[in-house]
Amino acid sequence: MFCLAVSTAQAESSIREINVYPSSIELLTSRDSQRFIVVATRDDDVTLDVTAQATVALADESKVKREGNLILPAADGETKLLVEYGGHKVEVPVKVEKAGEERPVSFHLDVMSVFMRAGCNTGSCHGAARGKDGFRLSLFGFDPKGDHFRSTREQATRRINLANPESSLLLEKAIGAVPHTGGKLFDKDSEYYATLLRWLETGAKQDEGEVPRCNKIEIYPPKAVLEGEGAQQSFIVKAFYADGTTRDVTNLAVFMSNNDNSAPIDANGLCTASKRGEAFVMARFETHTVGSQVIVLPKDLQYEKPQIAGNYIDELVGAKLHKLRIVPSEVCTDEEYLRRATVDITGKLPTEEEYQAFMADSSEDKRAKLVDRLLERKEFSEIWAMRWAELLMIKSTNTVSQKSAFLYYSWLTEQISNDVPLDQMVREILTASGGTFSSPATNYYEIERDTLKTAENVAQVFMGLRTQCAQCHNHPFDRWTMDDYYGFAAFFSQIGRKNTEDYRERIIYDRRSGDVRHLVDNRVMEPKFLGGVAPDMKGRDRREVLAEWLTAPENPYFASSVANRVWASFFGVGIVDPVDDVRVSNPASNPELYKTLGDKLIEYNYDFKKLVRDICASKAYQRTTLPNDSNRSDTKNFAYAQVRRISAEQLLDCISAATNHDEKFGGLPLGASAVQIADGRTSNYFLTTFGRSQRETVCSCEATTSPTLSQALHMLNGSATQGKISQGKLVEGWVKDGLSEDAIIEKIFIRCLSRKPTAEEREKLLATMKEEENKQRGLEDIFWAVLNSREFMFNH
Repeated sequence: MFCLAVSTAQAESSIREINVYPSSIELLTSRDSQRFIVVATRDDDVTLDVTAQATVALADESKVKREGNLILPAADGETKLLVEYGGHKVEVPVKVEKAGEERPVSFHLDVMSVFMRAGCNTGSCHGAARGKDGFRLSLFGFDPKGDHFRSTREQATRRINLANPESSLLLEKAIGAVPHTGGKLFDKDSEYYATLLRWLETGAKQDEGEVPRCNKIEIYPPKAVLEGEGAQQSFIVKAFYADGTTRDVTNLAVFMSNNDNSAPIDANGLCTASKRGEAFVMARFETHTVGSQVIVLPKDLQYEKPQIAGNYIDELVGAKLHKLRIVPSEVCTDEEYLRRATVDITGKLPTEEEYQAFMADSSEDKRAKLVDRLLERKEFSEIWAMRWAELLMIKSTNTVSQKSAFLYYSWLTEQISNDVPLDQMVREILTASGGTFSSPATNYYEIERDTLKTAENVAQVFMGLRTQCAQCHNHPFDRWTMDDYYGFAAFFSQIGRKNTEDYRERIIYDRRSGDVRHLVDNRVMEPKFLGGVAPDMKGRDRREVLAEWLTAPENPYFASSVANRVWASFFGVGIVDPVDDVRVSNPASNPELYKTLGDKLIEYNYDFKKLVRDICASKAYQRTTLPNDSNRSDTKNFAYAQVRRISAEQLLDCISAATNHDEKFGGLPLGASAVQIADGRTSNYFLTTFGRSQRETVCSCEATTSPTLSQALHMLNGSATQGKISQGKLVEGWVKDGLSEDAIIEKIFIRCLSRKPTAEEREKLLATMKEEENKQRGLEDIFWAVLNSREFMFNH
């Protein structure tokens, strides 16, 4: 055991490395400047902001000057920033250009950035749809031209006063000199006031020519581990522009934290450690949002790093748990693993024969062999066909006949059962042409016929990206702009539809004409990949070009998003959760694991069975559901297994199998399982009550497993349990066969819970049977009680 609390002297002696951010400094014009921070990392991975304690010098003081941690230009040329702390040294190259020139103030780059920083263009202020107090700005600055017009042409001589700039309402309200609903935003001696005043003094002009576009921003440090309440870390933000220039935008960025209880961050980027936990601190500038992971540890924590055993998943999960100083729970029992894996992989319970065989197997690789057997069963393909059918919204509608829905579902099931790689399956869906009968994948474009909605669904299902917000304004919590939204939608603008001789069938084809127009200025949008370039579309079906890009190994979204869905089905929570809401402000709990699973899926040529094998072989999946003192409050780092209610279809199938009484579904023969239902409109009271997806949207939230009172009442009083027990006649048959009460109780437990009753349970149940006159009825009551237990309805 070792103590993480160390003195200042001890901290310095245990420093493993220091890093200076940014790693290079570029200054352009006399008004440019760049902050820097120095971060020391101890041997135990705790980070320290030592900017104030480090020894800092300049190799050539004639080129730049330093004010604290701020570097300012003095003369053109190159030099170095020399930093030393704890015996470690770092050199940062510094380059200065046009030190004698003054950069003119820009409406787009400077004024709109002040609006963003001050909160003027947020939804609660002038960025609201109707503005506020007679002044409207575009939400988060999606319409710069419109913002300039409204700022300079409305209420002329009042909002801006070019004859006497300091009397402009734009300034007076911001500094609180006159009443302002939004209150005082900044001081008169602030750089924000100075920027707006300079712009007004130079005529409040619109930018001439094309303004350099901000391609990306970076936040430093990229991660931090803070020890002890009150520990602090400053963050800085650097912007990178299309013309190759950079800019320190720390003073213009908006800082946020997704967990103020652990790591709140102030407006200037200073993060202060609070309660133990982890947070993601974010910085927004223009349309870009970036984040940094912050872990907060108590100061005097006693912790001993456990040995990591298992595969690459366990190494990555273990590394994250080590950062949090969390000890994982123990591995579950063979009985627990048998039931957990069987339900997760096949949606069914282990039979008595499977239970006895598995428990009698003494080989070390019995769990791996179990997974191999389960993956070869048809139920595995049926479960994943059902899950994809939910995402693809397969159901009969006004435009999709029952025959088309059935053919579409059958095609999907064949793809999965024949081990067609997922990327190939997705390409066939997106590029499908022909009749909805002869080419069932074309039904994808009949279920949803709206061009914009189709684009949104493709992004959400296949990349986990929710772009809907960018339809009317730039996304407030992600990088997507209106240009991104309409450029992506343009890929689906040329889908043609026509009738056939059979009124139930339609033909889907590429009509090679049709455009999408931007909502703000009505311009025709060229097809453009999300976060990428506008490809050459000459002579090609736009959907083919998109499908190739989307499923390419270089695409950063597809493989990881699909792998995350697979992961969530086995753990009950995604690495990014919800699984279809991937964005900067909803980061992966374990970014390295999230990326690695995607890389593995690509390596396996999108054979997700191999990924399932890796997951089920990991100690992370095999852990018990019992937490320990160190991980009790953790819910997203896989330190112990989550108790998960079995989904509606699988639960009904498990009840039917346990009671030996099949359910009858419309359009399917007796004996068909609930997961085989092709049409999303086919359901029954049980499935609806227990949260079966209605397949109305592509959201993963449609299929719910949240417990409700209606579910409890149906299990207690409905036909799902007692009726099936009576009609299945299992107990009646066991009694007629002369089995003892003890043997029958054991059979019930094995069939339902994949375990034998404990000694205490046996004793109590057998004592209850002594008071029961009707032996069969008493045993059926025990059967009913077991089916109504939480242990039965939940996978654990």
